[in-house]
Amino acid sequence: MSNTAKITFLGGAKTVTGSKFLIEAYNTSIMIDCGVFQGLKELRQTNWNDLPINVKSIDTVLLTHGHLDHVGYLPRLIKQGFTGTIIGTAPTLAIAEIILKDSAKIHEEEAKKANKEQFTKHHPALPFYTIKDVENTISKFEVQTEAKWIKINNHISFKFNYNGHIIGATFIEIDIEGRRFVFSGDIGRTNDYLLKDPKRPKEADYIFLESTYGNKLHSKENIEILLTTIITEVIHKKGNLIIPSFAVERLQTLMYILFKLYQKNKIPNIPIFVDSPMGNNVLEVFKRFPKWHKLSEQDYHAMCRHINIITSYADTWKTIDDPRSKIIIAGSGMVTGGRVLTYLKQLIDINTTSILLAGYQAEGTRGRLIKDGAHEVKFFGKYHKVNAKVYSIDSLSAHADQSEILNWLSAIENTPKKIFLIHGEAASIDNLRLKIKDQMGWNTHIPSLYESLEIDL
Repeated sequence: MSNTAKITFLGGAKTVTGSKFLIEAYNTSIMIDCGVFQGLKELRQTNWNDLPINVKSIDTVLLTHGHLDHVGYLPRLIKQGFTGTIIGTAPTLAIAEIILKDSAKIHEEEAKKANKEQFTKHHPALPFYTIKDVENTISKFEVQTEAKWIKINNHISFKFNYNGHIIGATFIEIDIEGRRFVFSGDIGRTNDYLLKDPKRPKEADYIFLESTYGNKLHSKENIEILLTTIITEVIHKKGNLIIPSFAVERLQTLMYILFKLYQKNKIPNIPIFVDSPMGNNVLEVFKRFPKWHKLSEQDYHAMCRHINIITSYADTWKTIDDPRSKIIIAGSGMVTGGRVLTYLKQLIDINTTSILLAGYQAEGTRGRLIKDGAHEVKFFGKYHKVNAKVYSIDSLSAHADQSEILNWLSAIENTPKKIFLIHGEAASIDNLRLKIKDQMGWNTHIPSLYESLEIDL
């Protein structure tokens, strides 16, 4: 029996999305996260390729959290022969189910539309995966608790640890014969509106560390003052404020902040519409798992009563036709799809419209183009002029910034043998590499996509 562990980087290497990491040791094969690539076209196209590994040999998938770039490849993994278990915390698996079902529905609808309108080079266009594929995936879900070591076999154990970021999110510790492998997942923020502070690892030999904001410090702007200013201007212009939002966490956070601003008399009773079927389902997850967040039951119900939660597409159009100034929060957060496109199609070319980007905008997304000042964007097959005023708030990010990442690392009591910098764009990774070297003197490595290496145990 070999006394080495083999690590293969199947995603999240030199890019923010597509997190997939394979660790093989003692005749056991474990995948940590199983996400899809998003953003740049050449990356997205690789989603259609089978993984360059023996998928049938994978025993277990461990999930850090339920975002699409960490779970969205699971149905494809099963189609390639995976028959093992998919393990996560209860809220993570609840979120993963919501996101995968929503994603499958979109894939099916897009394939149907492409075939009907014949704007595809594929004949016929096929969905990336179907609702049936997702149901097969969900049947393999297994819940495990947080903060408890779980034995896989006599050589390998793992533990989920609360990590903020989104509800259910964890970092994962894997112990292989006394060697500690730590997969950071996406590290959350301290002093978050809805979530508790992330826990921090105390021991690590090898760390797989996210570096999304490895070269940035989140601005110290007062979000409540900024939102109040934007909303006051929107009302003065008799316009609309559109906030593209991630359905998980960001949407609920925005709802909570706007509700509190109204409670404090900081903003008037401007109509607020939340148009995200997936976001509505995530609200239910908050209701089901109160120990995973800070939102009280009283505030939860009061917030939901104050805000107009849209449940039908017909109400989307009623909202667009509503002549009042209003706030519209709709998915998706990077403007890659979802109901927000319907609002932008009608309102983005009107100069009384304001757009607030409230999260990370990956390379190649419409959100990034809008943030970078594009004069027009394309959706539904046509270009639309951007006459709307564009705002951006980075401090609402659910990802730790550079100082918070370094703080997360600072609780480690030993000297790690190596830190693998993942889940980041080139500039972020390199800047974080230098910071870790200068402040801690620790060895780092920047893996490439599909790179494999062996570690002595």
